[in-house]
Amino acid sequence: MNWFDEVIKRKPDKRIPVKDLTHSQSAVDIIKEFEGYRSKAYLDAVGIPTIGYGFVKGVSLGDTITKEDAVKRLEDEISEHTAAIHQRVKVPLYQHEYDALASFIFNVGKGAFARSTLLKKLNQGDYKGAADELLRWDKAGGKSLRGLTRRREAERKMFLGGDL
Repeated sequence: MNWFDEVIKRKPDKRIPVKDLTHSQSAVDIIKEFEGYRSKAYLDAVGIPTIGYGFVKGVSLGDTITKEDAVKRLEDEISEHTAAIHQRVKVPLYQHEYDALASFIFNVGKGAFARSTLLKKLNQGDYKGAADELLRWDKAGGKSLRGLTRRREAERKMFLGGDL
């Protein structure tokens, strides 16, 4: 059973207040799947030094990280990024919606999320519209990237709980 099947199996009956949510293992798994692990710093698609599971803060070419340290840092960075959900989202969420947003914000950043039409639609109670907005975020450096397209499709699917 993969991470998505696990999400669907655990789908609750009703949305709960954001203040009562934190990321689950499903958020960790989808981020790991799409970021991949790299022990040595490299330049990402737009030339930003990146290491571990997509970490960019404080990274320089030549840096290294063990898988164990990368897993610890991933948990910390997901928590840091999901603070934006708690600060900005005014409507209740399912766990799978929260986890999809965690992956999205981890990738695009808190500022981009705060300014997004996705957030506006979500806070208006337009959950499907918010999910559809994810698909617009498939570009890096102005170019559509296959990996980002696949990631946004997976995040949308997770957000919708399989109800496509």
